[in-house]
Amino acid sequence: MAPALLDLAHWSTWAVCAVIKLPQLAAVLAARSARGVSVGSLLLELAGFLVFLRYQIYYGYPLQTYLEYPIIIAQDVILLFFILRFSGNMKRALFYAVTFWGGWYMLTLRKWIIDLAMNLCTLISAASKLAQLRCLWQTKDSGQVSALTWSMSAYTCATRIVTTVMTTNDLAVLIRFITMLILNIWVTATILRYRRTKKTD
Repeated sequence: MAPALLDLAHWSTWAVCAVIKLPQLAAVLAARSARGVSVGSLLLELAGFLVFLRYQIYYGYPLQTYLEYPIIIAQDVILLFFILRFSGNMKRALFYAVTFWGGWYMLTLRKWIIDLAMNLCTLISAASKLAQLRCLWQTKDSGQVSALTWSMSAYTCATRIVTTVMTTNDLAVLIRFITMLILNIWVTATILRYRRTKKTD
């Protein structure tokens, strides 16, 4: 039973993550606008994903436990590109690319750096969700923010809680996924709330 559950969690996570950002990307492209989408949130999310991926690779964790991260990172980069393009901030793209590339290599210069970064990764990822919530609260409009993308993120956090408990049992990773699950549900609920509010106006 346990191996079948683990395989189901892995495969369903990979399947969801293969398309996780597509609803958000489709909404931004269709509207040719990033209204309601927080650039700060996306940048923090990307930083958190890069740190998490680097940590998993550094400690030699099984590929199955983090295979979705390169896919999500690629989708985030594409989404960031279009958000910058539609907001007229393409000049910042090179700066962001250099910053993330340099950070990727600096993370493993010393063991204490990657360990500290992983502990801060939860805070960074939480800050990304809180930045999106702040944007929603300020505008009281979900705009082009995709509830489907955020709900899929909640699902993948739930499955990764299961896979972490069954494989590495890494407490820092487990705390991260529990925190992200709660915040992803909160963002999804907020998006749906403002979407309903807008429809009734």
